[in-house]
Amino acid sequence: MAARVPAFDAPVSTGAPLARDIDVEVAIVGAGYSGLSAAYALQKRGVECAVLDANPVGWGASGRNGGVVSSKFRVSFPAIASAHGIDVAKRMHRLAHDGVRTVEALVDEFKLERAGFERSGSLRCAHTERAFASIRAEADWLRTSLNDTSMTVQSRAQVAHETGSAGFVGGVLSADAGTILPLEYVRGIAAGMTARGVPIYESTPVIDMSRAQDGRVHLRAPGGSVRAKQVIVATNAYSNLTDATASYHRELVPFRSAMIATAPLPSDLDAQLMVNRRSYTETRRMMKWFRKVDGRMLFGGRDAFGKEGEPTGFDALQRAMIALFPQLKDVAVDYRWSGYVGMTFNALPHVGRSDDATTFCLGYNGAGVAMASLIGQHAAALALGETPELALLAQNGLRPVPFHTLRAPGVRLVAAWYQFLDAVGA
Repeated sequence: MAARVPAFDAPVSTGAPLARDIDVEVAIVGAGYSGLSAAYALQKRGVECAVLDANPVGWGASGRNGGVVSSKFRVSFPAIASAHGIDVAKRMHRLAHDGVRTVEALVDEFKLERAGFERSGSLRCAHTERAFASIRAEADWLRTSLNDTSMTVQSRAQVAHETGSAGFVGGVLSADAGTILPLEYVRGIAAGMTARGVPIYESTPVIDMSRAQDGRVHLRAPGGSVRAKQVIVATNAYSNLTDATASYHRELVPFRSAMIATAPLPSDLDAQLMVNRRSYTETRRMMKWFRKVDGRMLFGGRDAFGKEGEPTGFDALQRAMIALFPQLKDVAVDYRWSGYVGMTFNALPHVGRSDDATTFCLGYNGAGVAMASLIGQHAAALALGETPELALLAQNGLRPVPFHTLRAPGVRLVAAWYQFLDAVGA
């Protein structure tokens, strides 16, 4: 079956909104990777749960990302070891790779062939000699300090041959990574959970959460309510959709992420570009990423200067694509879309309890396909009183980003500084 371009088909609601009052053991707010993975873990334990989302499954970041399944955090493992010790770095390294294993397991269990998962690796392409030296040193450190042999250094010629771009001086290939069609993945998990009897109420915004006298949490939606012993909040960068989850939004700095997809490439270009069907990223601070799906080039990047759904930034993205791939200057762009990435102040995901009845998981910092799939299951364990291994991801209580009200101008200021540094090769 031919792969489908991810995120271009607008998600269509397949589940009815909540239209009555229900009681469950655990209520989950958010039907993205985190929320559905939490529901999966709870259902496996025989715990009655229900999932509520303000929109159709896949409407948020889980349906409109680049489909990269990666085994990393924004913070490098050498930096983690330097700040927290080698033991913590080993535990974080294990969690990162557990994320990829989690995606593989969900794809296999629910038979998600349409999701098109391929463990084809991810190539990080260096834009300067300084950046190349840095990622080579990181690969060497992982091999010698963590016995990780999944990273291999690629020469300028190798990167140029594989990508079809002469814009890089070398790269590092991570074998334990892959690609997936994100909308098919999230909708496939939702369909599998529905088939197992877990209710997923779409178009059901939770407009209020309060504690009842018996200690249960009362979640109120327009068409009904849910009473639950425990709640898992898995709304990430879209936590501000209702007042009920707005406090979790202050944990994050939402960063706009935009992508474009070309028309199907001519056969000669299709044969030249990205011949090994991997995902590709570059080392610039305002990073771009790219891959091929069904003969189209997908090209994405951070766009701090526009709002979601606005055309600002798409033209700049196309110019950046053509700068790296001049062969594409006459290829039309068929699709454009954007959404928000949940960035945290410490650049790591957060999972923990905000009170004795509420667990939260958020802040995947652009690596959410694998990490959200994993952390959702750990959030379920926390909600049941278990103590999963979370290393630096564990957080006790909410810690709002300082000066959160200034986040929009702050993001633009940081992005402008990063663009300057990238331009001068610093």
